[in-house]
Parts: sequence; C-alpha cells; structure tokens
Amino acid sequence: MSAARNASPGPVRYERQGPVALVTMDRPDYRNAQNSALTYALDRAFYRAADDDEVKVVVLAGAGKHFSAGHDIGTPERDAHLPFDRKAGLWWDHSDKEGAESRYARESEVYLGMCRRWRELPKPVIAAVQGACVAGGLMLAWVCDLIVATEDAFFADPVVRMGIPGVEYFAHPWVMPPRIAKEFLFTGDRMSARRAYEVGMVNRVVPREQLQDAVRELALRIAEMPRLGLALTKRAVNQAEDLQGLHTGLDSVFGLHHVAHAHNAEVARDSLGGMDIRAMRQHAEGRPSSPGKASG
Repeated sequence: MSAARNASPGPVRYERQGPVALVTMDRPDYRNAQNSALTYALDRAFYRAADDDEVKVVVLAGAGKHFSAGHDIGTPERDAHLPFDRKAGLWWDHSDKEGAESRYARESEVYLGMCRRWRELPKPVIAAVQGACVAGGLMLAWVCDLIVATEDAFFADPVVRMGIPGVEYFAHPWVMPPRIAKEFLFTGDRMSARRAYEVGMVNRVVPREQLQDAVRELALRIAEMPRLGLALTKRAVNQAEDLQGLHTGLDSVFGLHHVAHAHNAEVARDSLGGMDIRAMRQHAEGRPSSPGKASG
C-alpha cells in the first residue's frame, strides 16, 4: 500500500496506508504520557485524517511498549503551564490565571473538549492498545469506535487514590457495566485485556506480535464500506449513547472532578492530593491483582 508520512518531527507520527490513516503517539520513553504538545499534535493528526478524502478509517496507536500511561504529571517535558492556541472550545487561556480558573479552563479544552470532538470524527477510529492504558490513556481509547488490545494490555483508572472521581472524560458507566465500573474505580486495580473483553469494553484480544496485522485487517475490512454509510452509522450509535445520558453525565462528573481538585488544593500539598507519578506507580505495582480480573 502507498504511504504518506508526516515530515515534521514531533510527539505524533502520521502515516497513510491506502485508505487507513495511522496516527501514532511517539513518546515511548515516557510511556506516551500526554503533555499538551502531544494532545495538540493528536488534534492536528485527526483533522488531517478527517480532511483527506482518501482516508476511510483511522487507527490510533502508541509507539513502544505501552499505548499510554495517561496524562503527563511528571516528565521533563510537562507543559501544563504553557499557553497553546485553543481549538476545542471558547474558554480563555489558562496560563495567566490561577487556581480553579486556570485548571478548569485548561481541562475543559485539552481533556474534555478534545475528547468530545475526537469522538465525533466522522470516520471509524480503531485504538490499537498494548501494555499500559491508564487514566488519560483510557480517555483516548474510549473515544475510539473499536478497541483491539494485546493479551498483555491492561487498563486502570487509579485517580480515586488522589481523591478524584475518575478521569475527566468520565465514560466509565457507558463502556462497562456500572457495578464493574465501581469496582474498577473503587480498587484502582488493573483490568486485564481478557477481562475488558468479557465486560464489553474491548472488541478483540490478540497476541502482541499480531496487533499491527489484526488492526490493519480490521481497518481494511471496514474501509470497504461506503464513507457516508460509516459516518451516519457512527453518528447513530453516538446519538444513542448520548440519549442514554453520556453527554450530560460527562458534564456532571467533570464538575465533581474539579471539586476534588479544589478540595485537594485546600487540604493537601497540591491539587493531586500529593500523589505524584512515583507514588502512583508504587501503589500500582505493589498492590496484588484481583483474581481473574486484573493483570500486569
């Protein structure tokens, strides 16, 4: 298949393979943690795929051993304090504001706003997930229409340990049954790809060495369908989810999320409840998995 590569270096690689656009997060040294530079690069890549009439299907992948370990809360390239040209909404620049005004404006843009807009991309999007898909990584996978995961992939949202009710794009009760979502959040345990498949969050589970081929085969099969038919079908299913309360639910929990940040800022040493990336990783690696339900 012919391929068109993005010549400019950056945290996201773009490649077209026939009717498939491959969008790859490219911060493998940091497990594809999402700083603002990566988020806005993803946005540009999705726009590029949407604008290209030759593209019928989009694949979202992560370079290296992991899909995404979540939002960047501690790498040397963390850039949450910097201004960017806002694309997802009309909230003002956060970088010269303080407190809740700054955090709410930024997260309305780069987290909730971006994810909502990407969910509406009128072409099917497949997430190719290997290794860690944690917290902010879940948000990226969940806005995709299909998820293909490797046997060693795992999913987790451990931010309740920060006193926060889940990540900003709170789709948990829609991507899995509510009681499973509660267990997932209450424990913060890792959910294996097999368990994620059992509860309906993942479409297919494959060996790691087969991920690329399995996703390409699925994408090419979908690409045989009419473009408008795919777009309208995607819209129909998304509308059904919204009628089941997804859109208003996201707004409601986003508010609770920021109440938790504000509470932490008053009673703890920072808005994350003092839980930096090292502390979160130690808890994740030191806690045993629930039998039959988690891995990693």
